[in-house]
Amino acid sequence: MTKIGYARVSTREQNLARQIEQLQAAGVTKLFQEKLSGKNAARPQLQAMLNYLRDDDEVIVLSLDRLGRNSSDLTEIMEAIRHKGATLNVLNLPSFNSIEDTNLRNLITNIIIELYKYMAQEERETIKVRQRQGIEIAKRQGKYHGKVREYGPHSPNRQKRYIYKEACRLLTRREQGEELTKRQIARMLGIAPVTLYRIEKYRAEES
Repeated sequence: MTKIGYARVSTREQNLARQIEQLQAAGVTKLFQEKLSGKNAARPQLQAMLNYLRDDDEVIVLSLDRLGRNSSDLTEIMEAIRHKGATLNVLNLPSFNSIEDTNLRNLITNIIIELYKYMAQEERETIKVRQRQGIEIAKRQGKYHGKVREYGPHSPNRQKRYIYKEACRLLTRREQGEELTKRQIARMLGIAPVTLYRIEKYRAEES
């Protein structure tokens, strides 16, 4: 049996160290990690982890939301783990290791996980409703100006404001005839080509 850890944060700026430390303390010997949103299950390291699984392996995560953010994705991922003959251990959920009967232990664990999935889904739905209500109130008061872009002139992140301005400057030079490909610009700024595409699109919308 191999103890396999999966760690995830949503953005490159966030740190995986806390999750990795706790997973290693739990005895993980094989670790998959990534900095990517959990909005769906199409994550390279998650899929690599699922493909790596063998019978009797144990998947260990710090919390259920590291695997996924919605109930349907979590159900799909958990079914994939079960299909491989592996088990799931969520560190911030109650442990039932003292129960000797494996079937009973798995049954109780699954019930608890289903309960937490339901609670997490309800909490997300409540947050969305409150956000919509807050936006509607702000619109009526003339205070709503839309979502602040991650890379834009008003980004709360100073470095990303700078990257946006530099990207606009380099794109302008390209439009004026300078031999610069978009891939080169992205590489110069240390961003993914898709991020440059979003910046270019936002720049066009603002002009």
